Amino acid sequence: MKLPRTTLILILLALGLGGFVYFYEIQGATQREEIKEKNQQIFSFGEDDVQSLIVKTKNITLNLERNTQSSNPKWLLKSPTSGPANDAIVSYLMDLLVKGKSDAYGGKLRTLSIPANQRGEFALDQPQATINITLKNQQNHQLILGKPDFSDRFLYAQTDSAAKPDGNIDVLLVSKDFANAVNRELSEWRQPVDNSQKLPPLNIPLPTPTKSN
Repeated sequence: MKLPRTTLILILLALGLGGFVYFYEIQGATQREEIKEKNQQIFSFGEDDVQSLIVKTKNITLNLERNTQSSNPKWLLKSPTSGPANDAIVSYLMDLLVKGKSDAYGGKLRTLSIPANQRGEFALDQPQATINITLKNQQNHQLILGKPDFSDRFLYAQTDSAAKPDGNIDVLLVSKDFANAVNRELSEWRQPVDNSQKLPPLNIPLPTPTKSN
């Protein structure tokens, strides 16, 4: 049976629309979600891209460099003292920098655009910590950690502090885990000492033979 020309056109349009919906809604969903996740990340570099870190808090300034001679330890302390770094502590911070995200609200990054002269209201002029990151390609990034927000769930933060053309800066909300990651004593940044290698051998006294009558 020969279909009317109008019916055939409608069928072709329906098939085309169905194909578009399939590829856009199903095939494209994963790609759009990946883009959404990427856009929510604080930084776009990977852990292996980082060459060195300078962590400055109100009590200490640390210089950490990737160990190019060995993977154990992966990181070295260069100042204020030199020696192997605590890889677990550095990895915890690195994980936040690489995988950490700004607080998402309604699918969008929660950022505040403020005049640069209002940084003090968020404690970004006298931050609790500043993290300077140098990549292997010599690019530099910075994360400035200010005070907690009103809910005490996040920290106000600023990245790569250049002002926008309108003179404003973007303030992000980031995890409070950053404060736990950087506010540490120097001893915590050092590689733990394996005391098991320094224990003296146990000298078990031999029983004294008894005299028999």
